[in-house]
Amino acid sequence: MNTEVSIRAFVQQDTEQVRALFIAANRLLAPSHLRDAFEAYIAQSLVEEIDWVADYYGERDGGFWVAIGGDRLLGMFGLERVADGVMELRRMYVDSAARRCGIAREMLRFAEDECRRRKMFRLDLSTSKLQEAALSLYRSAGYRLVREEVAATTSNKTVGAGINRFYFEKTL
Repeated sequence: MNTEVSIRAFVQQDTEQVRALFIAANRLLAPSHLRDAFEAYIAQSLVEEIDWVADYYGERDGGFWVAIGGDRLLGMFGLERVADGVMELRRMYVDSAARRCGIAREMLRFAEDECRRRKMFRLDLSTSKLQEAALSLYRSAGYRLVREEVAATTSNKTVGAGINRFYFEKTL
């Protein structure tokens, strides 16, 4: 893929593409024995967060951005404040057809710059053992593993289902 990518703030017209990317990315992640758990997680996350993404992140003193290539939404991510001076990176997904093109790294760099612009001193994030490329990206970008745990319960932030989650942070 040789499309130039730009990152911009989410607008309402992005809603359907954001929703579709969220669903597709999570279905691709789902191991066959956890399909039902992932479908429940997707449904819960749509209702609690994705279907009102601008309000959700706005209420949390954050924002939501999309990566656009041509007229296609290729990636997305959100930031929400979780403590004084600390933001959390959320919902960073790249369309499966556009992976391995540097889009995630570009979005991560944008998120870090946005945190600095907002005078945040740290960016936190988490991912699961199912997302090996994300684990590699975060480690290579200087994120420090602060804890690992097994997610037992489902929320709009995790599938639960006993999946190992890794929590990282980076001082900016």
